[in-house]
Amino acid sequence: MKKVLVISYYWPPSGGAGVQRWLKFVKYFESVGLEPIVLTVHPKYASYAITDASLEADVPEAIRVFRTKSREPFGLYKKFTGKKDIPYGGFANESNPGLLQKISRMIRGNLFIPDARVGWNTFAYKQALSLIKQYNIKTVITSSPPHSTQLIGLKLKKALGIRWIADLRDPWTEIYYYDRLYHSALAKKLDARYERNTLEASDAVVVVSEAIKRSFAQKSSEGVLEKIHVIPNGFDAVDFTGKAKWSTKDFIITYTGTIADNYNMHAFFKAVVRLMASIDHCKLKLRFVGEVSDGIKGQVITRGLESCVEYIKHVVHKESVDYLLSSTALLLVIPDVPKNEGILTGKLFEYLASQKQIIGLGPETGDAAVILKETEAGMMIDHNDEDQIYNQLHMLYKNWLDNPQIPVASKKFYEYSREALTKKFAKLV
Repeated sequence: MKKVLVISYYWPPSGGAGVQRWLKFVKYFESVGLEPIVLTVHPKYASYAITDASLEADVPEAIRVFRTKSREPFGLYKKFTGKKDIPYGGFANESNPGLLQKISRMIRGNLFIPDARVGWNTFAYKQALSLIKQYNIKTVITSSPPHSTQLIGLKLKKALGIRWIADLRDPWTEIYYYDRLYHSALAKKLDARYERNTLEASDAVVVVSEAIKRSFAQKSSEGVLEKIHVIPNGFDAVDFTGKAKWSTKDFIITYTGTIADNYNMHAFFKAVVRLMASIDHCKLKLRFVGEVSDGIKGQVITRGLESCVEYIKHVVHKESVDYLLSSTALLLVIPDVPKNEGILTGKLFEYLASQKQIIGLGPETGDAAVILKETEAGMMIDHNDEDQIYNQLHMLYKNWLDNPQIPVASKKFYEYSREALTKKFAKLV
């Protein structure tokens, strides 16, 4: 089989959607004639916001995984700010950053470019050279964020002329929380140059949405558009082999993952209050599984919804799937930020695999909205459209009263299975 070096900072025991993208690709590479060799950071030296050791079970036994040291500043960050946890993506666990956190962000944005995990690069590059020589590897794949990982691929490309595929799961300099890092003009210029060099020097670029493809294509005029390919996140059908459960006691709406203040839940909570007032003995239950910001929790209290809201801290992936399968409907929220049309969170595809109705809050013409429409799994509603949100909730609740099972009729979501997406990726290697 053709050997491929996969360089990814996030790998089990790290948790989260970013880990699962390459964990699942690697799992199915053998079925398409590829032998992956994985290079990642050693957990002892890594800085993970979330851990999930249960994902180790998905790593095929025959796969070679190599781990290296790293030098990262998050230990100093904890001491400096007094915070126990490192920042989540989008700073979801920092609703109102204090002075020390703002200073930390400014340091990170100006001294650690592209990001604070760039200290891994020296160790990873050295190990990559050794592995490429030892296993006669012809193709390297780098996955980010952290986008500093792409600089490893860039350096390997310049040194060896090897085929290099850059997998960019998120925007780089246009990520929605970029301005919160207080970059200087010089830091922004350097970061933009790294981004442009990655796009221009790589042999192929893979992104998760059409909007992100358009955004990156505008970064350079040197034929970048033609080599950018959209391969979204997906779901592993094996994870959803258990039968869905349907509650007759409560109408359960579940949200999984991180949710921050800028997700804009105001109209949704107002609509929930209206629904509960319009239906006698309303049995609505909102369930948040994961990290929820203090600001969102404050809105729950302000609207008097504490009695029908359940908070569950981060759980391992299997438990997260179980919560999806035991829900009546699922809540998908896209951050209410500029240029959010291309945000395709990994949870969307697992929501689809659960075959439950999806209530989406976000841009009505965005990539997520297109997928919801084509799979007939739900609809995307503008964050601020309280009436439309209420109408959707009311319709689903009434349907549930008639029949606790509210199925998704279309099976088009199968095209987003990890196996199907791996076949698509293999064509680029």
